[in-house]
This record gives sequence, C-alpha cells and structure tokens, in this order.
Amino acid sequence: MGEEVEQREFSRDDRKQYRAKVRKCLDVLARMLSEELFDAEDPRTGLEIELNLVDAEYQPAMRNAQVLEAIADPQFVTELGKFNIEINVPPRRLADGGLSSYEENVRAALNHAGERAHEVDTHLAMVGILPTLKPEHVTLEALSDNPRYSLLDEQIFRARGEDLEITIDGVERLQMISDSIMPEAACTSTQVHLQVSPDDFAGYWNASQAVAGIQVALGANSPFLFGKAVMQESRIPLFEQSTDTRSDELKAQGVRPRVWFGERWITSIFDLFEENSRYFPALLPIVGDEDPARALDAGQTPELDELKLHNGTVYRWNRPVYDVSDNKPHLRVENRVLPAGPTVVDTMANVAFYAGLVRALAVQERPVWSQMSYSAAEENFTNGIRYGLAADVYWPRIGQVPVAELVVRKLLPLAADGLADWGADAEEISRLLGVIEQRCLRGRNGATWQTARVTAREAAGEERSTALAGMLAEYVERMHSNQPVHTWEEV
Repeated sequence: MGEEVEQREFSRDDRKQYRAKVRKCLDVLARMLSEELFDAEDPRTGLEIELNLVDAEYQPAMRNAQVLEAIADPQFVTELGKFNIEINVPPRRLADGGLSSYEENVRAALNHAGERAHEVDTHLAMVGILPTLKPEHVTLEALSDNPRYSLLDEQIFRARGEDLEITIDGVERLQMISDSIMPEAACTSTQVHLQVSPDDFAGYWNASQAVAGIQVALGANSPFLFGKAVMQESRIPLFEQSTDTRSDELKAQGVRPRVWFGERWITSIFDLFEENSRYFPALLPIVGDEDPARALDAGQTPELDELKLHNGTVYRWNRPVYDVSDNKPHLRVENRVLPAGPTVVDTMANVAFYAGLVRALAVQERPVWSQMSYSAAEENFTNGIRYGLAADVYWPRIGQVPVAELVVRKLLPLAADGLADWGADAEEISRLLGVIEQRCLRGRNGATWQTARVTAREAAGEERSTALAGMLAEYVERMHSNQPVHTWEEV
C-alpha cells in the first residue's frame, strides 16, 4: 500500500486504458501459468509488521517521518498514519533455523528502532489497535506524506459520494462519522507471505481461508477501539468499513466490498485476479509503458504493474500476489488476518502455526475445503473476530467445537507436521507451537489480557481513558520482555 505514486487527476480515458491494460495483463498471466514459467524451486516466506508510535504519555505520536529518519534502516517504511510505521523483514526459507532467524532479525531491528525512536521522544507499540487512539487522531492532518495515500483517500470518497459512517456493535457500540479513510490507520497488522507454486496455490489459499477464523481467535489483540470495548479483534470490522467504497444503496444491491472474505473456494490463482478485474473498478488507474505480451514474447519477465496495482486495492484477507525477484516471476499467498503483537515471540508463534497448518491441510488427500461450505468458513471468521479464544467454530467430522479445544486436540499436531515438511527445526516447532498451546490452555491472548487489565483499573476507580493509557504502559513494558502473552500476569 505504501508504493510511491505521483499525485494526479484521473480522466475517463485513464480508466478506460487502465481496464484494457489490466485485461491484457490477465491474458499474459494466463499464458505464464500455462507455460509453467514461475519460480517454485526454493520457496521463501516474507513478513511485514505494522507498528504504532506513542509519546511519553502513551498517546499517539504523529512523528513517523522523524522516527524513520532516526532509525535510518530500509527495513522500516512509512504507513498510512503519521503514528504508524512498518517493518518489512527480508524473506527467507523456513528450513534450517529460518523461524529463529526471523525472530532474531525482528527483535534486533525493533530494539535498534526503539532506541533510535527514543531520541525523538517516541516509543514503539506492537498492538492490533492502539488503545489510546481517539477519533480526533484519525483526521486528514494525520495522513502520512505519501501521494498514494491522499490519492486513495480521494478516490475512495469520490466513489462513495458521501462521508463514511462506521458502526460496530460489540460489547459496547461504536458509531462515528469520518470524512477520510484515516480510521483505517488504526488497524496495525502482521502480514505473512508464503511463496507457492502455481499448482499448489489454490490448495494453500483455500486452506488459508478455512483457518482464518481460527487464526483470528488465537491471535486477537484489538479489543479496544476509540475508547470503546468492542470485539476481541475490532481491527477487522474497522478495516472493512473504513475502506468501503459503497453507498447504502450499492450495499443493498449486493455490490461486493473491497475488503472481502470472498465467496467461494478456488481452483487456480487466476480465479482471484479475474474476480478482481470483473468486480472492482480501478481506484488508481495508472498505466505504465510496458507491453506485457511483447515482453513475454521477447523472453523477458513482465512486471504486470497494472494488475499488481489493482490487486493492491482489493483487500482480501488472503491476497494473491504476483511478483518478480531476480527477473524470475513467483506467486505468494499474503495472509493479512493477524494483528500485530503482543511480542515478537507471540508473532512468530502465530506465523509458525499458520505456515505449518496450511501446508498440512493443502496436501491432504481429502482437503478440508471439500468437507465444509464456504459459508461455514466465513461464519468461523465472524465468530473468531467477535469472541476470540471464547469462540466456537465448525470443523468437518467434529461439528461445532470450542476453538481452543480444536486447536489443542487436532490442529497443533497438523501444524507440527506441516512445519516439519517446510524443514523447520524440531526445537523451533516445539517452542513456538508450545506458545499457541499454552494460550489455548490458559485462555489468554493479547485481547483477554488487555481487557482484564482495563477492567481491573476501572474497578479501582480509574476513568476509561486513564485505564487505557495505564494498561498500554504495562503492555509496552511486557512487549519488550519478549515473554509470551500467556505468561503475563493479569493483575
């Protein structure tokens, strides 16, 4: 989302040319798939983690430009809000200690970034939604200095034709009006990229959709939104609503939202790119000079820039990715379900569970998606968002079951087998999946810990805003300890 573009106006002709170019890119992608041109010999994984910036009072700090200048590390980049930054961890294999390498890299980078951020009176907070964020913090004045963000804001609201109304009914009800996409900046995520072959892509994507609700339930870390206790993972409904280009009338007509769980299992990655082209008008119709068919005919690897840009403005929770590295094209599943935090070890446990589980599920003789309806997977997703570790979910041959019981009894062994197939070390598998197991057994993740601490502080007489800031101060201190959240004391 942070790719640099120039500020500009778009004409009707721009949109017509862009649609034609996207269709040409689709034709070329189909050729590349049929000719088996993709790199799949040495699959790698990637990781992005979005972070919040806070001041000494644990309020949002609008200082990402100063913080990035102080950090001076190309792994760290801007994000939508001035109180956000993101770390893009260099990709690597999961085999031969890859998980530990990820953890060491992220911890070292965050320790360095935290030290440099202190020089500009700022702390880093790795959390799904910053608990002290208020509606007055998410205005256009807080938009990062990148033309892409202002263009997206302009185009989304031009498509809507009216202000954005956000309504989320949870434990408490949140209702607000916004004249910009800035509420989206409250949503800070962990994004996991799995490189897969074209033949394997559909299995990995379907498996990712099947387990999305379970991921959310285990990793929930966003119970507070703009001062309200809403859902265990409030980040997801907020993201869905804050980038919605549809008016109420278009919603009533069944027009699909740009933040989308999807509506069916797939047979090829092409299904997803084709749906993007068919269902969603362009937000950023920027046409480049490349002729992808001519490039392919000449033995070159086409960039397919228009297809990639359009794909980047359709926010699937498991997004297909086409990319080129060292002049070789490859495909990835980008898993966008997880919130940031609470700690690096919790983050890596989430990554390990996801990567191992989908690998195991993707190669089963009778895959899980052949035994459950797509609507059941979506209902699991909804339940995981709302209830977190207290959710009940559906699983084939079991029926409705508490999510923690399902994970401990059935899914953790599958995840361990999948990680072994990736080539992960036995010690890594045991340590990281042990974090997930203890979360389930103790019923404690980031969302339950935050909620318990705020409840305790309010019971002691603190106002909600004071309780949230005090809880966040405790949270950040524990975040730096890198002790998994299930070990944190609640009182």
